[in-house]
Amino acid sequence: MNPESAELERRTKAFALRIIRFVGALSKERTTQVLGTQLLKAGTSIGANYREANRAESRDDFIHKVGIVEKEAAETQYWLELFEEARIGNEDERKWLLQEATELLAIFTRIGKTAKARRSR
Repeated sequence: MNPESAELERRTKAFALRIIRFVGALSKERTTQVLGTQLLKAGTSIGANYREANRAESRDDFIHKVGIVEKEAAETQYWLELFEEARIGNEDERKWLLQEATELLAIFTRIGKTAKARRSR
């Protein structure tokens, strides 16, 4: 694995840990818990799926798995936008998570496009 991939695996794991702590600190109100569960699932799956992508069996398998990572990053961004607009959770952490989710989505979108372009050569 190249150093950039290893660093991105580390970054997505650190993001997942911050998602876990953010959700863990939320109130026990039903609405907040339901939203938190959705965020927890999507936010932690980014790193897990990227780790899988890095161990893909072929270029097509990698492209498919990175597509899943991209979808999970977009879903995570959506849930964080809801938290932001509803002003639920710690404001500073919420804003940081939303920014990081946006950056991760851009990174994985670029990785997917690059991999597809190389496949068609």
